[in-house]
Amino acid sequence: MTTVVKAVNIHKYYRTGPEPLHVLKGINLEIYPGEFISIMGPSGSGKSTLMHIIGLLDKFDKGKLFIKGQDTRKLKDKQLAEFRGKKIGFVFQNFYLLNKYDVLNNVLLPTEYIYIPNAKAKALAILKKLGLEHRIHHKPNQLSGGQRQRVAIARALIADPALILADEPTGNLDSKTGKQIMEIFSDLHKQGKTIIIITHDPEITKWTQRTIYIRDGQIINYDK
Repeated sequence: MTTVVKAVNIHKYYRTGPEPLHVLKGINLEIYPGEFISIMGPSGSGKSTLMHIIGLLDKFDKGKLFIKGQDTRKLKDKQLAEFRGKKIGFVFQNFYLLNKYDVLNNVLLPTEYIYIPNAKAKALAILKKLGLEHRIHHKPNQLSGGQRQRVAIARALIADPALILADEPTGNLDSKTGKQIMEIFSDLHKQGKTIIIITHDPEITKWTQRTIYIRDGQIINYDK
């Protein structure tokens, strides 16, 4: 079976001072289609850096990274951006919606960079499934935190990506709303989506099939 993510001996350094900071220290990781994974670690563990590398938002210094079998080192910047747009959907703690756009046009933002057939019809169908069909012309500042996160999830789904990456997706939400968001991710998993959630919250790991623990830039344990 082809992996969705295969990381081989990934190293990452940040060169901000006289000595390079070794952030990721030989990460090896395989994630398969349909898996629901949490990556857990304390602040400074390297989990967000790993997410940015898996999401092709940041580059690594050593190792190999394959997404859906594609060696990402062989992609030039423009190819990498297009590949990322088609293969990976992102959900962030801070939503990252544009207040100048309404809900529908926030969901359609990826179409500014990649071609998505029947994008508007797809967006409307996704928003309906997420219970937002009556909010499509509202601006983000007219929505609750939970509604804004559902808009962000809809945007992540518009290109039908091979992988959804969520970085602390319940971090800015109360516990009840956070549970509702995790129920959405659980439903998406049941529909066959491959999902990785980055978290420091042990409660989130109860929803996922498998938990990968990272500390000081190294994977220290696999759970489940």
